[in-house]
Order: sequence, then structure tokens, then C-alpha cells
Amino acid sequence: MIKIGNVAIEKTAALAPMASVADTAYRTVCKKFGACYVVGEMVSVKGLYFSPQKALDLLSITPKERPMAIQLFGSQPKYFEYALPKVLKSKPDIIDINMGCPVPKVVKTLSGCMLMKNPELAEKIAKCVVKNSPVPVTVKIRKGWDENSINAVEFSKRMQNCGISAITIHGRTKTQMYSGKADWEIIAKVKNSLDIPVIANGDVYSPESAKKMYDVTGADLIMVGRGSFGRPWIFSQIASFLKTGRYEPDPSLARRMQIMLEHIRLICDNKGENLGMKQARAQAIKYFRGIKGAARYREICSRLTTFSEIYELVKNISNDCYLNNGGF
Repeated sequence: MIKIGNVAIEKTAALAPMASVADTAYRTVCKKFGACYVVGEMVSVKGLYFSPQKALDLLSITPKERPMAIQLFGSQPKYFEYALPKVLKSKPDIIDINMGCPVPKVVKTLSGCMLMKNPELAEKIAKCVVKNSPVPVTVKIRKGWDENSINAVEFSKRMQNCGISAITIHGRTKTQMYSGKADWEIIAKVKNSLDIPVIANGDVYSPESAKKMYDVTGADLIMVGRGSFGRPWIFSQIASFLKTGRYEPDPSLARRMQIMLEHIRLICDNKGENLGMKQARAQAIKYFRGIKGAARYREICSRLTTFSEIYELVKNISNDCYLNNGGF
């Protein structure tokens, strides 16, 4: 068990914040399978000022998701100060500030990882949020902007001095985006330089790699992002492996398809079938990895418009596999 401020979190694996992925449905499914902590999709503080309804849709929290953080991004302290009362109405357990997003449309607004190039502004934002938040405040960063400007240790110390309760570090630079390998050694250096909890992120795709990340970094907690795509059960596998050194294999095809349908049903319940199915296509595709005929099923998925269509697809997949393999 670790504590971020006054929030107790089991020391297993958390769900990383992922825009257009980690919505309420995704977070709920991952929590069901043992994610110890989840972070929502990042919310623009400027968006809360100029387009409040669109941004407010990202602030919902259900009891099943807790403990949960709402993640904010922006480049001007005044918008953070304006946004906080609106954000706090959702009663988040933690407020997380994104200072690590590498996506161009975020960086060009001087937000996300661009703040690592402007630590003075980052300090002003961190101090503003800490001052105005009754719940713990955390910051998510990267290794640095590029290999010639690795400043994660110095930047993290600045954030700690601002009153931040924990630091999450993804072991890649901004210029790497999501390519190459995450540098776990830089996470270890950040951990060794701080007194507050450090959360490690990057390249956990199995229970074994989760344990290795803990061992190499000494982190207080680890996060799983892309490693959970189409595999929300990875959280229960990690928890089991950390506790016993063993874990259950991936579920059968029948069970995998059942989980996918539950996930997509949640998306449709939350967003309506029309919008929900458009967004569910990308999620459904990920559940077909490793299945015989996956390319054909993914192509069909890209055209789905109703829940009944994906339900029929799952029935056909099940029948195909039963006939070809003599059962599940």
C-alpha cells in the first residue's frame, strides 16, 4: 500500500491516463480486473473556460472507479485557477497535471511536455493548483524533451518543492513519442532524488515486466497504458504475480469475447449507441489480437454501427473457432 497525500492505493498496477481511450467504460473494466488506481482522460483547463460542456463530459467519476484522478492540462495558471472549482465538483481523489504529453496539438499550446522546457511556468502552475486544491496534486512528466535535454530529475525536484504529492514519469522523451524503449534508469534516478512517491510508466506489457519495472526503478507504483489494450485482465495477472509469483493465463476466446462485449456495452450505455459504436470500433479491434482470422474480424469491426452487429460478429467468431478447433 502506498499513500499519495491522504489517498491509500494498493501497490499493484494503475491505469495510465490515455486520451480517447481511458474513458469511463475503459476505466470501469480495468478496475473490475484489478487496476488499483485510474487516471481519466486529460481535460483542457482552457476548454473548461471557453467550451465548458465538452470539457465537463470528461469529468465524470463513478464509485467503481475510485481511487481516481482527473488529469488537467494547460499553460496558464489563471485557467487552472478558474477550472478547479468546476473540476472539484466531481470529487476527484487526486488532481493530476499533465506536463508530459508529446502530442503536437497539445505541445503547440505550450502545454504538456512543452512545460518541461519552461520549468518556471511549470512551477507557477503547480503552485497555483496546490494552493487551490483540497485534494492531493500530482504531476506527470517525461524523461525530457529530447536526448540532449534530459531534465527529469531537476524538474521533479522543482515540482516537489511546489508541494506536489507524487510524480509520474514516462521513461521516454517528447521526441521519442511512443517509439523505442522506455528508459527505466531515469525513473530510478528520479525516485532516488525525491521524498515523495514516484510512479513509473512505460513498457509494461506483462506481469514479468511489471515486476522488473518495480525492481529496476524502485518506484512506489507502476502504471500500465498500451499494455492493457484489449487485455484489461493484465491488472489481475500483475497483482497475482507480485503477490505469489504466479498468474492465470489469458482467458479463453469465449471469455475474451464476453469481456469485449461488456466493455462495448458500457461505452454505448455511457455515450449512446450511435457515438458509442463509432468509438468502440477502435477498442473492439484490440481484443482480436492473436485470434485466427483477426485481420478479417478487424476489417468487419471498422464498419460496425450497432451493438447487435458486434454481438452477431462474436457469435460467428465463436462458431468458427468451435468448428475449426473442436471447441474453446
